[in-house]
Amino acid sequence: MKHLLSTALLAGAFFTAPLYGEETTLDNLLPLNLSAPASPVAPVVLTPAMVSNLKIAQMGQPAGVSMGGGQLQAGINFTLPVDQVITNARLVLHLSVSPAIAEHNATLQLMLNGQALGSVPLSSAEQDDSRFQLDVPAPLLVSVNNLSFKINNVDTMLCQRDASGEYRVTILPDSQFELEGQQLNIGNDISNFPRPFFDDMQMSPSTISFSFPEKISNDGVSAAALLASWLGIEADYRGIHFDAQYNVLPEKNGILIGHPGDKIGGIVLPDSDKPLLQYIDNPANPAYKLLLIVGKDQAALRTAAWRLTQGQFQQQTPSMVVEPTAIPVSQPYDAPRWIPTDRPVKLSELLRKDQSLTSLGIWHEPLNIAFRAAPDLFLWDGGSIPMHINYRFPTEEWINESHSWLSVTLNNTFLRNLPVNKQGILESLWHKVGGDARQEQSDISIEPYQIYGDNQLSLYFNITPQEDAPCSVLLNNNIKSQIDDSSSIDLSHTRHFALLPNLSFFVGASFPFTRLADFSQTVLLLPENPSETQIVTLLNMVARSGNATGTALANNHVIFGIPAGGSNLEMLRTKDVLAVSDMTQYLFNQQLLNQSPFGTRDNTLIAKKPTYWQKILRWLGGDWTADSVDADRYFSSNTDWRGFLSFPSQWNSDRLVVMILGSNNDQLSRLSTDLDSAKINAGIRGDAAIITDENGVRSFRVGRQYPSGQMPDHMMIVWYANQHAVLLAFSALLFSIIFGLLLYAVLKKRARERLDLDNKK
Repeated sequence: MKHLLSTALLAGAFFTAPLYGEETTLDNLLPLNLSAPASPVAPVVLTPAMVSNLKIAQMGQPAGVSMGGGQLQAGINFTLPVDQVITNARLVLHLSVSPAIAEHNATLQLMLNGQALGSVPLSSAEQDDSRFQLDVPAPLLVSVNNLSFKINNVDTMLCQRDASGEYRVTILPDSQFELEGQQLNIGNDISNFPRPFFDDMQMSPSTISFSFPEKISNDGVSAAALLASWLGIEADYRGIHFDAQYNVLPEKNGILIGHPGDKIGGIVLPDSDKPLLQYIDNPANPAYKLLLIVGKDQAALRTAAWRLTQGQFQQQTPSMVVEPTAIPVSQPYDAPRWIPTDRPVKLSELLRKDQSLTSLGIWHEPLNIAFRAAPDLFLWDGGSIPMHINYRFPTEEWINESHSWLSVTLNNTFLRNLPVNKQGILESLWHKVGGDARQEQSDISIEPYQIYGDNQLSLYFNITPQEDAPCSVLLNNNIKSQIDDSSSIDLSHTRHFALLPNLSFFVGASFPFTRLADFSQTVLLLPENPSETQIVTLLNMVARSGNATGTALANNHVIFGIPAGGSNLEMLRTKDVLAVSDMTQYLFNQQLLNQSPFGTRDNTLIAKKPTYWQKILRWLGGDWTADSVDADRYFSSNTDWRGFLSFPSQWNSDRLVVMILGSNNDQLSRLSTDLDSAKINAGIRGDAAIITDENGVRSFRVGRQYPSGQMPDHMMIVWYANQHAVLLAFSALLFSIIFGLLLYAVLKKRARERLDLDNKK
């Protein structure tokens, strides 16, 4: 009923208000032939105009949309938030057009939801950079939309059989809709959550505001971290960022977290002995909503935040008292978004709901299968990951079978072309005499280093027609190519084992904290009086963790300052540590970096010089790549920077610390945008990574690494021997010298005794 009402309201707004210029009220938004609702409905209040952009890249087309050869049509599906009314819209097209197309009198026809938007003359387009603007009738834009493209007046492309790119039109990924609109008042109803803070129909990144009391508490931050990580899961590919404020109400929608009686921006949180959730109007504008999360202690706030993530609220529920509930605890490597490593996994299990293993026609998009894996997968040298593919090409006579294949690519690395028919002299002869030589299965070995934390497997049926094939078959969508459901990838022979610290594991999958994806073995450590920017940085990082694993941080622990004793100190001794700070927090940084390879001097980060004994141990261990001198020089040469440090914990050498650090709060606030860059993510590795506006990212390895993971003792001996060849050779030489000297002494003694015995005789 809620969605039907929203649709009715949107439809009325699209077709009534813009056409007649009437004042927008509930009466003129509802169609005239509908009776008044039986239940009370919140009055519709519209906010001031909202401006947003939606790019082609954000619609799931990061490389844009290309048409060429015999493919003259393409389309994109995109969605818009259901509680927004679009009042003005414009489409800005950025095109790349090949010279062969530009020379013809060709046009690009655009359709939105089956309605013509207009045509763009491609003959006037420049090859490198051509921009066009089209006004879009606002009523055409609804919640779910389809934008389609068609090239007209290029008959020569119908028989284009190669992929040379002679005839090519590309809608570049920065093409975008420029939208203006207003947001509907959805009422005070918890069943709407996560709307209006986040709408899964919105394809562009979202920003969500949290507000805390002036005296912020660690249990409030813990509840916010739980909720932020869950919102990171919901945002998925769209992207999400956070704001945090102390004792200030958000200007628009926002989430308030605190204890009963706490005051936030003039609002006093209600008294309640039990955890409480409540929607209220934002005093600045009742169309915006505030969600109150209230609890008397950490357990109560955690329970309230956890209940929000479970959904299934009754409609028309403005507030709710939450009963205590048991929150499940993660087991090692049970992240639902990580591919299982205890059995072969069918490719069909990795598909999105909108994907299929069947491709139609000659011209089609490759099947892109995305999957995540734990970043610490390990195989012995020479081992590989088997992938079994069953496939089937169409059996049309006009297909050139010797020049058609199934192309297999993993993470933009070409693996193999799988042929239509079996290869070999006997198979070819058998095929020529009419025998069945079809190859419909293949095994591909994947090297361990080709599997990352985030992976994409691409399968493309490259079908080439015979030279004398009629033009009509090129646009035949009645043929289909298939990947069989039984195709699989098998990581069951891998182990979880790696050398830490390794910051590439952290930025890719928040590892090693996500080994238990709910952070039940992780402490979130902040200075004693954390700034708003430090809270925002922490929330953005835990959202990345939730997105990587699919698990909310339901059992995280937050500590302010370095504890001198008590349960908090014991917690540091038994858990990994994720810390956020900046260089103005001198005492906190000094205490945290104690016994680490890093330190501070005059508000400058330094890399400590290793002792001679440490150098000898590293050299004997085969560690010749540590670059503490280069790192120290780089640290001292930059004033404004942000980045990451990682080192063994001073409280437990088997535990790890990752420190998120900036030269100041302004620099720290830029980290979230930095990590949206694939180039910067790829450049972060080692145990120190520094990012500057001028140089991008520079990574170093300063301290020692230690092995972590699942490896039997007898195999660890073999691994150590393999990793420490120099130490093994030196030990063997030393053993040989000592054994030789002892043997020499024994033989010399026996010789002397024999000579004495001969003399006596």
